[in-house]
Amino acid sequence: MIDRLEKEVDMLERHLQVLRIVIDSEPIGIVKMSNETGYPHHKVRYSLRVLEEETLIEPSSQGAITTERTAEFVEDLDGKIDGIVEKLDGMKIEDAPEAES
Repeated sequence: MIDRLEKEVDMLERHLQVLRIVIDSEPIGIVKMSNETGYPHHKVRYSLRVLEEETLIEPSSQGAITTERTAEFVEDLDGKIDGIVEKLDGMKIEDAPEAES
């Protein structure tokens, strides 16, 4: 049950790392991103596709670049992550009142 969540978080981490590199180094290509992150080309390509579908990046002749929507997404990101962390913290069983026998 938790394994799926861990895989999703790992994938989200990769997508955000790729986005961060595009923001810092745009325009940037797949090969350079792969070298900088250590992720294989196919994983970088997949992250780029996801980010493009979310309209956070777009392709250019020289590599991936940010869009008008990127800054707003980044601005809201920390708050959204904080909300998810709070929700996950509330799900901990160790913090729940103990059941009576």
